[in-house]
Amino acid sequence: MADENTPGTTDSGVPFNTDPNHESRTDPLGGASGIAIEPEAAPAGADAKPSTTERLREEAGKLGSQAADRARSYADQGKERATSALDEVAKMMASAAEDVDAKLGVEYGRYARSAADGISGFAETLRGQDVDDLIAGATDFVRKSPVIAVGAAAAVGFMIARLVKSGVDAASDKSPSSTATDPIDV
Repeated sequence: MADENTPGTTDSGVPFNTDPNHESRTDPLGGASGIAIEPEAAPAGADAKPSTTERLREEAGKLGSQAADRARSYADQGKERATSALDEVAKMMASAAEDVDAKLGVEYGRYARSAADGISGFAETLRGQDVDDLIAGATDFVRKSPVIAVGAAAAVGFMIARLVKSGVDAASDKSPSSTATDPIDV
């Protein structure tokens, strides 16, 4: 039999102390022993299972970091497409400069070449920056001059709306339209 206050374990491995001075409400031996069994707290780091809240936090953290990594990847791909498009625009401007030279004069062709060089330089600057740096720069710009940012957003929105409207108008011109003389099934 165990000594007073002798630590032990149950069949399932739960540690306990025996205390003969403590009366048990339910004595498995029918009141003969008078010894109460009190569970001990598990030692720190001993097979402690994380709580549900901790597991949810860990999973949310993992998902958040995965989403951030995926967003950065998409932003990098978008940046590459944008710089490629800017390079193409710069090439078109440079080739158009030659036509401008021939039709309007060298002075106007110089403006077109200057614009092409500016676009190409902007593409190189964009290519050389990290996505996080670009986001931080845009955020700083909006904070410093919100009126310009709102105006630019409105202008871009207006241009997109015009492009969409012209595409819808062009599509409706090609499709046959219904007329008032079409029979209606009732």
